[in-house]
Amino acid sequence: MSGRAQLMWDEAVTGYDFGAGHPMDPVRLALTMGLVRAYGLDRAADVVAAPPAGESTLRLVHRADYIEAVRRVSADPKSADGSYGLGTADDPAFAGMHEASALIAGQSVGAAEAVWRGTAEHAVNFAGGLHHAMPGGASGFCVYNDASLAVARLLELGAERVAYVDVDVHHGDGVQAAFWDDPRVLTISLHEHPRTLFPATGWPEETGGEAAPGGAANVALPAGTGDGGWLRAFHAVVPELLAAFRPQVLVTQHGADTHFEDPLAHLAVSVDAQRAVAESCHDLAHQYADGRWVALGGGGYAVVEVVPRTWTHLVAIAAGRPVAPESEVPQEWRQEVYRRTRQMAPLRMTDGRQPRWRDFAESGYDPGDRLDQAILATRRAVFPHHGLLP
Repeated sequence: MSGRAQLMWDEAVTGYDFGAGHPMDPVRLALTMGLVRAYGLDRAADVVAAPPAGESTLRLVHRADYIEAVRRVSADPKSADGSYGLGTADDPAFAGMHEASALIAGQSVGAAEAVWRGTAEHAVNFAGGLHHAMPGGASGFCVYNDASLAVARLLELGAERVAYVDVDVHHGDGVQAAFWDDPRVLTISLHEHPRTLFPATGWPEETGGEAAPGGAANVALPAGTGDGGWLRAFHAVVPELLAAFRPQVLVTQHGADTHFEDPLAHLAVSVDAQRAVAESCHDLAHQYADGRWVALGGGGYAVVEVVPRTWTHLVAIAAGRPVAPESEVPQEWRQEVYRRTRQMAPLRMTDGRQPRWRDFAESGYDPGDRLDQAILATRRAVFPHHGLLP
């Protein structure tokens, strides 16, 4: 296996553009790549542009009629009428929708192929992580589910156990749905509670289908959860499940919308904690998956203040060149931010936090704490399926 990391990038992914005023502004991708370059991380990793996902690859997850609908709307956006989730407020139709979506999917599939075949030890596609798209429809800003397609491609190549860990503020519902009855895949999602946030799924009782009991784990975090609670929940659930499942590959989704400045959600996590979870995912890949790690982006709508820093940390960790949190943001990147957005860029790669968390096993369960209630609900629902004590 090569010790090099791959960074999947094609400038054309910024064509995934729902239009002015939509929260998913593709400038977040361009600014992230600009910051990656400013730190020289494009020289620490092999930058690769994979081809768009073709029809046969897309059909590993998506229905043929849905793919055809995306193609049709892509060629004539005015024909979108809301069917298949296309032409809605969340997923407005735009010219070239199929091509841009297939390109992002192709980068995630290419990342999975590189890691499985040993071309790279780690691979990152921060343009990916579009985890809400369903086999037969668009949902939540997501047209093709590149995360599911990456996992499906790994299975097609011969992987027998793939773990998917999703730390986006929204439930990874599309990936869970795609592998609900597949015992070869373990999906773990930490997200804001479905009572207070889209897509209103991801309850702890959702633990997999009849053919895959315990194949899904969901930690529904109370609104307002900050660094300590978020990290406590992650470490109370993820490492033990991975140790029991023994994945051959770890696929992770790093939506940056858990941040306290994100305008669409209600958690209170810092860039520093997001960086800490990326480091933990890297370590867990080495501990349980022989280092095979595919890391994806996801949500994140503080497109200047948060997303570029969070995903640059992710790329840096994967490339073996972690950026110190206290590092000053390069001046040339700050100028690029202002030129593109007329906004002032953050000055440092940190939010000034030093995240700490109490270990669940060591500190014990507090029955009056809503976070501990959420952790225990997940452990009780899922752990026995894996021979673990809750």
